[in-house]
Amino acid sequence: MIDLGINLFQEIAALGGGGGGYSISNSLRFNNDDSAYLTRTPASAGNRKTWTWSGWVKFGGLSETFPRLFSTGTDANNRTEILFITSTNQIRFLSTVGGVSRGVIDTNASLRDASGWYHLVISLNASATTLSVYINGVQQTLAVTTAIANVDHMINATNAHNIGRYFGSGNHFDGYLSEVNFIDGQALTADDFGEINATTGEWVPKAYEGTYGTNGFYLEFKDGAALGDDTSGNTNDWTPTNLASTDQMLDTPTNNFSTLNPLRKPTYATLSDGNLVATTTGSQNVWNFASTIGLPVNQGGKFIFEATLGTLEGATTLTGMGFITQDQSPNSATHSSSDCVVAYFCGGSKTVAGVNSAYGATYTTNDVITCAIDITNDSAEFFKNGVSQGTITSLGLNSSDTLFAFVGNNQSSVDGSWSLVNFGQLDFTYTPPAGFLALCADNLPEPTIVDSETQFNVVTYTGTGSPRSITGVGFEPDFVWIKGRSDPADYHFLFDVVRGPDKVLKSNATDAEYFGGGTGYFPSFDSDGFSLTGNGLVNGNTNTYVAWCWKAGGTAVTNTDGSITSQVSANVDAGFSIVGYTGTGAAATIGHGLSSAPDMIIVKNRDYAVLWVVYHSSNTSAPETEALILNSTDATVDNNTVWNDTAPTSSVFSVETSLATNQLNDKHIAYCFHSVEGFSKFGSYVGNGSADGPFVYTGFRPAFVMIKRTDSSDEWAMHDSARPSYNPANLRLLANGSGAELSTQPIDLTANGFKVRSTAPSHNASGGTYIYMAFAEAPFKNAVAR
Repeated sequence: MIDLGINLFQEIAALGGGGGGYSISNSLRFNNDDSAYLTRTPASAGNRKTWTWSGWVKFGGLSETFPRLFSTGTDANNRTEILFITSTNQIRFLSTVGGVSRGVIDTNASLRDASGWYHLVISLNASATTLSVYINGVQQTLAVTTAIANVDHMINATNAHNIGRYFGSGNHFDGYLSEVNFIDGQALTADDFGEINATTGEWVPKAYEGTYGTNGFYLEFKDGAALGDDTSGNTNDWTPTNLASTDQMLDTPTNNFSTLNPLRKPTYATLSDGNLVATTTGSQNVWNFASTIGLPVNQGGKFIFEATLGTLEGATTLTGMGFITQDQSPNSATHSSSDCVVAYFCGGSKTVAGVNSAYGATYTTNDVITCAIDITNDSAEFFKNGVSQGTITSLGLNSSDTLFAFVGNNQSSVDGSWSLVNFGQLDFTYTPPAGFLALCADNLPEPTIVDSETQFNVVTYTGTGSPRSITGVGFEPDFVWIKGRSDPADYHFLFDVVRGPDKVLKSNATDAEYFGGGTGYFPSFDSDGFSLTGNGLVNGNTNTYVAWCWKAGGTAVTNTDGSITSQVSANVDAGFSIVGYTGTGAAATIGHGLSSAPDMIIVKNRDYAVLWVVYHSSNTSAPETEALILNSTDATVDNNTVWNDTAPTSSVFSVETSLATNQLNDKHIAYCFHSVEGFSKFGSYVGNGSADGPFVYTGFRPAFVMIKRTDSSDEWAMHDSARPSYNPANLRLLANGSGAELSTQPIDLTANGFKVRSTAPSHNASGGTYIYMAFAEAPFKNAVAR
C-alpha cells in the first residue's frame, strides 16, 4: 500500500474552536464483528467517587446489543459501565456495588446519527451524589432510575477496565473513537474539552490543559503500531485486542470523512467495519449503499474514492460502484436506472445515466476499483488496480442534482459484496490522479452561509401575560411565525416586515389580515428578536411558545420585474423574500427579488377570507399546474387559475385569476424560498411504510423541517431542533391546525439530513409522496451529529 500522507490529496483546514485552530489527527475504528476492544488494569486504585470521561464518538452499527463504551467490574454484582441502550441508543450509566444498584441513569437523547461526530462527557461526583452528561457541549436532562450513591464505584478500582466491550466479554462497541481523555479525581464539564467556534457557531474540540490524576489517560491513537499509547504523561497505556494499524483512521471530529450511510439501508445488505464494508445477506435482491457526503453538481469539483471487491457468488456481472443521485432507491438496480450517473460493473460494462454499454476489463474478488469523478467537466474515469479503463465523458449532469458515491450488487439471487470502501480515511491503495480530492468535510466547498443561525433561528419561550422582549434570535428578523405549544386553541400567528409588525395572518385559517394596532400582538422587530404585548394568544401567562424566525432584507423596496409592481424585502444569499403586491384579476407576473427561481411560494390574500395556496417545485412533475393549501389537509389539486400553469423564473412568479393569488384590488403577501446549498432545501421523498423510514439528504443538520403528503389528504407537520433539543424530534405542530404540540410521528435530525421514524400516513405511507421544506442549524461541512 502506498503511504500518500493525507496532505498529498487533501488540505487540512481544521475547524478552529473560538479561533483556536485545534486539529485532531486520528481516530480508532472498533468493529463489533471483530470483538475489538482496549483493556488496562490499573496498578493502584484511583478516585472511585470522582472522575471525568471525555471522548468524541462516531457510530458504525446502530443496532448492537447494549454496546459498552467504558466498562469495568469483577462480576455482575460489582460493575460500573457507560453503555448505549439497544432500542434507542441513549447513553446509560450503570453501577452495581455489592449486589446493590448504586446508579442507573439514562439520557433522553437518542444518539443514532452515523454521519457525524458526537462529543460525550460523563462526569461523576459520587460525594455529591451527582452524575453529569454533556452531548456536544450541552448538559443533558437525565432520566434517573436509581440515583447515584455516595460509595466507591468500580471505575478506578484495580480490576481490568475495558474500552469498547462489557467487562467480561461481548457487547462490543461499533464505531470510531477519537480524543479520549480520562481525568482521575476531578468532575469536569464539557468546556474543559471543547468550545464554540466563533465563526461557525459549532461545538468543536480544544486541547485539555489540566492534570490527569493517578489513573488518568489521554488516547490520541497517533501510533498505528501502539494504538493504546497514553500520551498524558502518565504512561497508562492500553492493550489493543483485535485492533490493527488499519483501524487507525484519518476520520476525526476536525475533518469528518464520508462512510456508507446506514440510515439509507437496503433490505438485503449490511454494513460493518465502521460502515466501510458492505455485505449481502445471502442470494437476495439488488441493493446499493450511498455515501454520507453528497456532492452538489452546481458546486463542481473533482473527487475520488476506491472500493475493494469482496466475495462473488453466482453468475454476477453487475456488482459495481460509481455515483448515483439522491433519487436512487437503495433497493433499485443502478445498471438500469437514470438515477445512476455513472458506474463500472465487474462484468466490464459501464452505465451512464441509465444506459449500459461495454467499457473495460472484468474484475473480481480483491481487485481495487477507483472512481474519479470530475463534476466541473462532466466526466469520470475508473481504474482497476491502478490501471485506467478510460475516460467517460458527457455524463449528463443536472445542475440541481446531488451526487453520492455508491457500491452495490445489481442482480437478483446472486451475491456480491465490497470488502472495503475507502473515501480517504485510509491511505489510498493507488496514487490518485492529480487534483482529485477525498470525500471529507475539509474538501467540501465553503457554504454561502457559514453560520446558519444568522439567517434563520428557532426560539422557544414561556409567556408572562405582560409586555416583554424575546431575545436570543441572533439577528433582527423580518418574518416571525409564532405558535403556542401548550394551549390546544392557539392559532398560528405570522408577522412580517412588509406588512408591518402590527398586522396578523393565521396559517391555519382563511381569515383576512387582522390589524392589531397599539393593542395588538407584536409591536416591533428588534435587533436580537422581537417584542410582544401581553396578549394571551402569543404571550399567555405560563403558556409555552415556539417562534420560527427568518431574516429577509429589511425595509421593502419597489420591484418592477413583473407586470405587477411589488414591494420586496429580499435576502438573496439566503434565498428568501417577502413580496407584497396588489392583485389585478388578470394573468400577471410578480417580481420576487431573488437570484434563482423559487422552490416554494406561500401566498395569502390579505383582504379576503380565502385559502392560503402553496407552490412547491417537487409537487408532481408539473408543479406549476398544481396547488397545495396550507390551511388544509387536502392533497394537491390541478388548478390553472393559481399559477397560470407557468413555472417561476429567476426574476418573477406568475399568477392568474384566483382569489387567493390575484384578486382585483386586493392586497396579497407571498413568502418565496429557493434552496441554498448548506442552508435550505425543498424536495420530496416517497414513503416506505416502515418504522425504518426514508432518509432524506439535505446537506446540513436541519433546525426546521415541515412535511406534507401530496397524493392524499394529511397534515402539514412541523418539526424543529428546539422541541426537544435532541433526537428524536418528535414534538410536532401542524401548520394547518390550532392544536397543542403532539409527541408522535418522530423524525431524527442528523448532521446531513433527516430520517423518518414513523409509519403514520402523514409522514411515511408506503408509496405515498411527500414534499418538505428544511432550514439548517449548521451546514454539513461544519456540523456535528445531534
